[in-house]
Amino acid sequence: MSFRLRVLLLIVFLVATSTAATAWLTLRQASRQLSDSVAASQRDVTVAAGELAGYGRLHGSWQGIDATVRNLADRLHQRIRVVTEDGTPVADSDLLAGRQVRPVTGAPTVVDPRPTLPPLAAAATPDLRYRTAVAIVDAYRRGWLFAACLTESGIGVRQVSDVPLTDPVGRPLFEAVDAHGAVVDTCRQHAESAPRDVGAVALQGRTCGQQADEESCLQDLFAQQISQLAPASLRLYVGARDEIAHRLSSGSIVLAASAVMLAAALSALLLSRRVLRPIGALTAASRRLGAGDLTERVPVTGRDELAELGRAFNRMAGSLAQSEERQRRLIADVAHELRTPLANLRGYLEALADGVLAPSPELFASLHEEALLHQRIVDDLQDLALAEAGAMAYHRTSVDLSELAETCRTAHGAVAEAAGIELRVRALSPVGVYADPDRLRQVLGNLIRNAIAATPPGGTITLTVREGDGVALIQVSDTGRGMAEQDLPHVFDRFWRADTARGRGSGGSGLGLAIARQIVTDHAGTIEVTGRLGVGTTFTVSLPAAESYAEGGAPR
Repeated sequence: MSFRLRVLLLIVFLVATSTAATAWLTLRQASRQLSDSVAASQRDVTVAAGELAGYGRLHGSWQGIDATVRNLADRLHQRIRVVTEDGTPVADSDLLAGRQVRPVTGAPTVVDPRPTLPPLAAAATPDLRYRTAVAIVDAYRRGWLFAACLTESGIGVRQVSDVPLTDPVGRPLFEAVDAHGAVVDTCRQHAESAPRDVGAVALQGRTCGQQADEESCLQDLFAQQISQLAPASLRLYVGARDEIAHRLSSGSIVLAASAVMLAAALSALLLSRRVLRPIGALTAASRRLGAGDLTERVPVTGRDELAELGRAFNRMAGSLAQSEERQRRLIADVAHELRTPLANLRGYLEALADGVLAPSPELFASLHEEALLHQRIVDDLQDLALAEAGAMAYHRTSVDLSELAETCRTAHGAVAEAAGIELRVRALSPVGVYADPDRLRQVLGNLIRNAIAATPPGGTITLTVREGDGVALIQVSDTGRGMAEQDLPHVFDRFWRADTARGRGSGGSGLGLAIARQIVTDHAGTIEVTGRLGVGTTFTVSLPAAESYAEGGAPR
């Protein structure tokens, strides 16, 4: 499976999972909110129906209900419409608010203002129970007539007592609110003078006393009589068709989830394209590089991780090309360095074989010198290969650089004296390092031999040993020919010579400084060179001072 397909499938899976989880949580939360909203709407219907029914029971008619409808609409933030059973409008909050009447929605709720008969178990005898039922019907008849008269006259009504179970005679149910006088008296007289059909009620009440389910019979009797007196039932509509419906559609959620998944798939495709294009270029370049084309490079734009990867590849390719070039130069240099002494050996041996030259001690000494030169070049190449591979063996111990400098002066003093050069040491106090003394002598020997070769008779070579800032320094300074500034960066290159006219007989193998730099680097040190043409050259070797190591030679 390709990387692009894996990335695409992974992102689609993650998006699908997260989208499904989000949709499930959204549906669950929305369903809960919908249930709460529906329950709230049902409570609004219950509250509105209860208050409207209470108004009808209190006033005995629906006259003046507009104020109650308006108050309910403002309080419940719903459109309230009540009509009679035949559809005749009684009150509508849209009309009361001066708006255009909107179509109703949903099924109507019946508003029944009829009261129910309280339990009559307190009445001990059947005769008292039916007479109590008769008195309650009569009390409601008189109360509603009185309340309707007050409402028609614009006078408020309030209920002052419950149904008269214990004293059914003469207890009023309603009274006027903050109003007295002739209007109230007139309405009371109107209620009291209304005809009463007490006989029919009493007859039916006695009949109920003879039945097994007396309570149900009395309830039916009460409902029948009250229905003839109570205001007619109404139909209540709460809400309007253009209001937000309480419904939950999963279509929009599915559509949104599909859009998110599509966007994620496109994003994954673009991302994989953005990632895989430079990776494809790197892969193709790597193949060509592996096939031997060291000039291969990849185009790099931007500053992101892929661009940094491209730059790293280009640096690696450049390093490989430089390494290949150095290897070719090394082979050419080694062939060049070995060609001359080998040609000399071959020439002398062929001359001896042809009898052109007669054998002599001097000739054999010259041939021996050429063989030693070959040996020196091979040994230096081996040392350099071991050093660069990290395989050179070191036997580290505590070393006093001042004492080491004196040892080197003694070892090379005779050669320097024969060349007419003064070799001296400048060391004020012992300076300790943790190093391989033999390898350090090899480094200083290479530096001193180069200084002797570059210094004319009468010159001076000075070995200076000092300590500072946690490092030990040893400098080899000469008063020789010096070097041009452009030559200094190449001093430590293999087979490099500042003076190309110098032969191998006077210039060594050309590997000594490269070996010296690798040995110093393996000792966690540095070697630097400064100089001026015609003034002299100074090599400075810097090594960690002995304080950087614990007693016994182990690093701290």
